[in-house]
Order: sequence, then structure tokens, then C-alpha cells
Amino acid sequence: MFKISNSYFFSILFCLFILLLLLIWVSLFTFSSFPLEAITSLKALVISSEEQSIADQIVFDIRLPRALVAILCGASLGIAGCIMQGITNNLLASPSILGINAGSILGVAAVSTFAPWFGILGTSTSALLGGTITWLLVMIIGKSWQSGGDSTSLVLAGVAISALCAALTKALILLEENHTSGIMIWLAGTFAEVQWNDFYYLAPIITCSIVGAIFISPKLNLLQLGHEYAISLGISPKKYQLIGSVLVLIIVSTTISIVGSLGFVGLVIPHMARLIIGVDHRRFMPLSILLGACFVLLADILSRAIIFPMETPAGAILAFIGAPYFVYLVRKKLA
Repeated sequence: MFKISNSYFFSILFCLFILLLLLIWVSLFTFSSFPLEAITSLKALVISSEEQSIADQIVFDIRLPRALVAILCGASLGIAGCIMQGITNNLLASPSILGINAGSILGVAAVSTFAPWFGILGTSTSALLGGTITWLLVMIIGKSWQSGGDSTSLVLAGVAISALCAALTKALILLEENHTSGIMIWLAGTFAEVQWNDFYYLAPIITCSIVGAIFISPKLNLLQLGHEYAISLGISPKKYQLIGSVLVLIIVSTTISIVGSLGFVGLVIPHMARLIIGVDHRRFMPLSILLGACFVLLADILSRAIIFPMETPAGAILAFIGAPYFVYLVRKKLA
């Protein structure tokens, strides 16, 4: 294992935390059609609702929940990538690459098209069901549960299943054009319509999932050494693969039900964390939480900046960064 000092580790976490606070502040007042001032954005956080001006209400009721949801999504998807790469022992693994995102989107599209009255609970359940089915298909086709399985076949299975889910989603859009606009929001991945209710729904689920991920992080270290070695130490690889899979599915389905597909976060963030802190899951998982939060929040800010006053979906910004990085990793692995 790559050894680092505790002072170095906590210094990095502190710097990232300060960066995150600055990004939150910037997100509250920048690129707004209604004039907002930097100081006003801070005052709005402490002024009572009876004394709030229009600017204060925009900051507190629109910008703040949007920033907090972006942070939760970034943190959760970052740690989901850590879990997936840990349980599959594959550095190319992520929810978007291995079909979970595409399956969850297909589930949401099906419910939004044929049973829109189910509301947020229905979309969350359908996203979880769709992601679970595609994840199981990818794991079976890619033979990931087998000791010494080929990681390349797992990625290829994920790409194939993702393509199938994308085709079925497009078919639903063509068949039910009246519901196309709602489905396109989830396909694009955007924070434009986020409200406080979304944060209240997302926060407890994501918090519990992150706690569970950190709890199993020492076991993921042992899985990296090989199944036979883990078994010799009294660890059941399949048990922690199952626990990790459930956590990833909960995280991805919950985030997709709120903001849609945010691809490549789970791929890029764990690699960034490893470069900074090493391969110990106990260290780079907390780092991935802060990196993911900063990464997605920055993408949301850029989504408002690129064609201001219009918005570019944050999912498009993340794909623009993540897709070339995935190509780079594939070429590096095959070289």
C-alpha cells in the first residue's frame, strides 16, 4: 500500500473543503438573469423568510438547494465509482460504463411514459429496478463473479447493455412524444428544476449509503489483493460484492430519479483520488467524496456560464470531460 502521513491526508481534505465552500458561494450569485451580489448571497442564508427580498428568495429557495443537491450527487457518484472499481477489481468500472445509468434511465423513462402519476417514489423504484436488471446482466455476461474473470469482457458487456438500454429509451420517446420533454430532462442530467423537497429526499439516502461505503472500505482493500487471498483472511468476496452492488444501485437510482444521468463522475473521481492519495480505500473514499462534490458543483456552474442566460445540461459538461478520459484509460490499459 502507498503510505502517506496523516497530516498530508487531512491537509488535502481541508483544502478541498475550503474549495467546496468557495464553489458553493460562487454558485449562489453567479450567472443569474436577476442581478445578485456576492454579499447578498451570504445575507440571504441568515435572514428570516419575512424579511427576504426577491434576491434573497432566489438565493435561498433556488440556488442553495441546487448547490446542495449537486454536492450530494457528486459525492455519492464519486464514492459509487470507488465501490464499483473495488468490487470488480477493474479500474475502468463505473456506473455509467457498466450499464447502471442506462438501465436506470430506461426504468425512469418507462414509468414516466406509461405511469407518470406514480411521482418521485415511482421514478426512484423504477430507476432502482432498471439499474439492478442491467447490472445483473452485465455481471453475468462479463463473468465478473468468477475468480480471475476478464475485466475487458466486463466493460464490453457494459457497453453493449448500455447501447441496448439507450435504444429502448429512444423507442419509448418516439412512441410517446407527449412525454418526451420530461424524459429528456433525465437523459441530459440537469439541476435546473431542483427544489428543497429533492434535497430532503436525497440527503438521508445518500448519507446512509456513504456511511455504508466507508464501513466496507477496509474489506475492499483486501479484495484488491485477489479473491483467494481475501478468503484466506476470512473475508467472503461475494458478500462484500453484493453489499457494494446494493449500495451503488441505491446511490445511482436515487440520484437519477432527481437529476437524471450524470455520467463519468464515478470513473474520473476515483482515479483523481488515487493519484493524490494512493490506493487505500480508507483514504481515497473520503477524498472522492469531496472531489466528486467539487467536480459536479463546478460542472453545474459551468452549465449556466457557457451559453448564459440559457443553460447547458450539467450531464453534457461531465460527458465532455469524462469521455476523453475514458478513451485515455482504455488506450493506456490496452497498450
